[in-house]
Amino acid sequence: MPLNCVLWPPTPGRITPIMLEQSNELAEAVLRRSYGKLLALLARRMSDIGGAEDALAEAFTTALEDWPLKGCPSNPEAWLLTVARRRMIDALRRRSTAEAATATLEFNAETWDPFDADAEIPDRRLALMFACAHPAIDAGIRAPLMLQCVLGLDAKTISTSFLVSPTTMGKRLVRAKDKIRQARIPFHVPDVHELSPRLDGVLDAIYACFNEGWSDPTGTDLVRRDLTEEALFLARLVVQLLPDEAEALGLLSLLLHAQARRLARRNERGEYVPFSEQETSRWDRSMMLEAETLLLKASAYRLPGRYQLEAALQSAHVYRRETGRNNWNEVLNIYDALLAFAGSPVVAVNRTLALAEVEGAFAGLAALTKIAEDQRVAEYQPYWAARAELLVRAGEVSEAARAYDMAIGLESNPAARRFLQKRKLEIPLK
Repeated sequence: MPLNCVLWPPTPGRITPIMLEQSNELAEAVLRRSYGKLLALLARRMSDIGGAEDALAEAFTTALEDWPLKGCPSNPEAWLLTVARRRMIDALRRRSTAEAATATLEFNAETWDPFDADAEIPDRRLALMFACAHPAIDAGIRAPLMLQCVLGLDAKTISTSFLVSPTTMGKRLVRAKDKIRQARIPFHVPDVHELSPRLDGVLDAIYACFNEGWSDPTGTDLVRRDLTEEALFLARLVVQLLPDEAEALGLLSLLLHAQARRLARRNERGEYVPFSEQETSRWDRSMMLEAETLLLKASAYRLPGRYQLEAALQSAHVYRRETGRNNWNEVLNIYDALLAFAGSPVVAVNRTLALAEVEGAFAGLAALTKIAEDQRVAEYQPYWAARAELLVRAGEVSEAARAYDMAIGLESNPAARRFLQKRKLEIPLK
């Protein structure tokens, strides 16, 4: 349902700081929660994501100016949508080409009634995600494009998920939007037979969205908390749309396994708790059971893929904690299979920790040395944290301290940073 405003129209000239703050908070909440579907509605006919983004930004600015003075509209989403649409029409009219004139006529002719009987803007986020996975768009930019256009993440945030610089990511996104506008790619859910070939990019974006929200396990950051909920919602929506896609089932299983342990990731003092030390009584059993059921269903199709293997890893870790059985050989085998599907440095770094459990710390360090040849890990915090841990096990305390310093410097989450600082202090002295 759309967000409604309970603010009253204030008396002119009597705007209080509290009224202004309330209006600003509401406008920000509407934009955060509705950005993707508003953008999808604006861009679906014009195939111009950049133009839709500019119009929505102008509408948001207008809301911050008007709402404290005139009161908040009863349907803030529809208000923003209407203002943004007018901005897009004005922008089209300023163009002098015949193409622009035709586009203006098409946009004006579109059925447009945001204040319909349902009083709710249709949720078109998934439609926009599949549109961003159009074959004409380079595969490597599809997921980042979805993260920006559907979820409103900026290039800097997106870049961390894909281990590239913010500048590089920003340029890639701009080029992709230009290509969409020039090719007039339509923003609608493709026919059913077209969905499966586009699925990989959609799943990648949902996973990256969840990971961004996962960095705030306590749920105190409203933006990140919404991201985890959004990712789970979208993952479920994809499974409903494509119930026989093993990888869609695998991704939902993976997200549920992770979400089931959210409460256990912090203790009563708000300190970070690693998986090996979590209180299993705080895990959500019903969510984990659903995850296992989905994974079992996915495996029945005998079409293994990245997300099924990621979910299988989560299942294996849970099994080890609950039974006390050493299953690190099985975990390493899953990592080997996963590395074949997704040869990313992220997977490779995680694999080294499993390798160290099977063959010892020096074997893990040797594998990490090879990974270091990939320049993308130079500023990847988990690489340095893994290196520090393995160096401690190997007795290289001085090198371990330096690795911890790198990991601490790269970590933005205060609780995780304190955990790393504590681990550094616990390094045994020679």
